[in-house]
Amino acid sequence: MVKHLYTGAVNERQLQILRELGESGSVTATAEALMMTPSAVSQQLRLLQRSIPVALTERDGRRLVLTDAGQALAGVAIEVETALARARHTVEEFVGRPDAGVSVAAFPSAAAAFFPLLLLGLDGPGHPRLSLADEDVAQDRFPRLTRDYDLVLAHRLDQAPPWPATLTAGTLLREPLDVALPAGHPLAAKRRLTPRDVAGQPWITVHDGFPLLAIVDAIAAAANRRLDIVHRINEFTVAAEAVAAGGGLALMPRWTARPHPALVLRPLSGVHARRHIDVLHRPERAARRAVRMVLAALRGAAETIRSRDGGAGSGAYVR
Repeated sequence: MVKHLYTGAVNERQLQILRELGESGSVTATAEALMMTPSAVSQQLRLLQRSIPVALTERDGRRLVLTDAGQALAGVAIEVETALARARHTVEEFVGRPDAGVSVAAFPSAAAAFFPLLLLGLDGPGHPRLSLADEDVAQDRFPRLTRDYDLVLAHRLDQAPPWPATLTAGTLLREPLDVALPAGHPLAAKRRLTPRDVAGQPWITVHDGFPLLAIVDAIAAAANRRLDIVHRINEFTVAAEAVAAGGGLALMPRWTARPHPALVLRPLSGVHARRHIDVLHRPERAARRAVRMVLAALRGAAETIRSRDGGAGSGAYVR
């Protein structure tokens, strides 16, 4: 029966000690070379010896030298250190590369607004290679997406609880949400609308679990009446077509929704009608230079999107 050389775990530090001992022949010299105490070196050698069924060291006068088995294992230590050095170099190169791949997910309206600006701004050599995806999920599922993507654009309302502390989150936009209505609607003549103005109208809103529904509930509470919700549509471009066709009123983001020629948007007084567009990521993702470059590009894109409103505040009269 052949007895294998290894019967337990051997760690990198123990292999370093064995290699250095083979070169110096002294526990004291090994300790100095590795910036350890002699007792710590001796302890690690004892632990290593326990996992090996043959002697690794022996006395040669006052010197402690390696046996044939010890020399064989020290040779492996060189291979291990070489492989680890190569791995560290590979990681450092990956972390520092500006043209590495970066994956970005966003909910649909943010994707429509941000993705073209990212593609234009990060085009050409020396820029990250983008991999973009739209993800239409309920608010509580955005944090899970950070497992699959480097960066995730998520939305939440002003009054919503913060994202989990295990994630890094930054706000790109605090976007007003206006009431969308057909250009010929009687309420279109008003510069601002109140909950009482809109509570008697049919409504188009999102599915359960999506943030905008909380604002619809707030409108109903402020008007002290239940809203007549006739359609459930998450996608703003589809909702806009339904509003234009007379299907009801809807909340529409001021900056990230595509303008519709048959609609007008009117600010809403009396309720908090604003959403955050946040970028989420796991902290370790930002160690990569390419990810930091995309984060900077997202912040620049947010400034461009916000400036399209002409610097108008939340009370602006917009189409």
